[in-house]
Amino acid sequence: MFVVTADQQGSRTRGDRVPEALAALARPGLPSLRRAFERTTGDEIQGVLGDAAGVVATVSRLTRLGGWRVGVGIGGVDEPLPPSTREGSGPAFVAARRAVERARRDALPVAIDAVGADGVRAGDAETALLLLASVLGRRSVRGWEAIDLMDAGATGAEAAARLGISASAVSQRRRSAEADLGERAHALAAHLMDEIAT
Repeated sequence: MFVVTADQQGSRTRGDRVPEALAALARPGLPSLRRAFERTTGDEIQGVLGDAAGVVATVSRLTRLGGWRVGVGIGGVDEPLPPSTREGSGPAFVAARRAVERARRDALPVAIDAVGADGVRAGDAETALLLLASVLGRRSVRGWEAIDLMDAGATGAEAAARLGISASAVSQRRRSAEADLGERAHALAAHLMDEIAT
């Protein structure tokens, strides 16, 4: 099981962005969400996911919003899961707490703590997530526009028509947004975390 705890950065100066994050994480398409994300305390949120694809999607959405430190705990949870994330317990919850505290301390956008896992494997998965966060964090609004349209099934020509630009300009936006590298980092992070969890 995967528990994700995220902490807002700079809430005293930027205001409370928890509602914005919860809305982003409640949108359709978040795989394997076992318990919805909720505010746990102050400017922190937490959710429970059943597989790594959901974790990577969560990290991607929070990275796109900006201003979040994310801790991923991989391990067991006390079953049955209660209706509310806030009431959950077990090793993965403890690991997520350790991970988000390390992310805060080390100024990382994301950290992983995997219960009983080989440190090298957990480190490799964390590196893949950090690479993904780095790629997404550099992406411009224009890059996101092109990628969102094509991820929704539009062809290059259809995306160009919607954006009022040429097909070659769409390709340029995707290159500048490092779309291919982002997809590879996404797949690698999910694969490595699934290996740890099995």
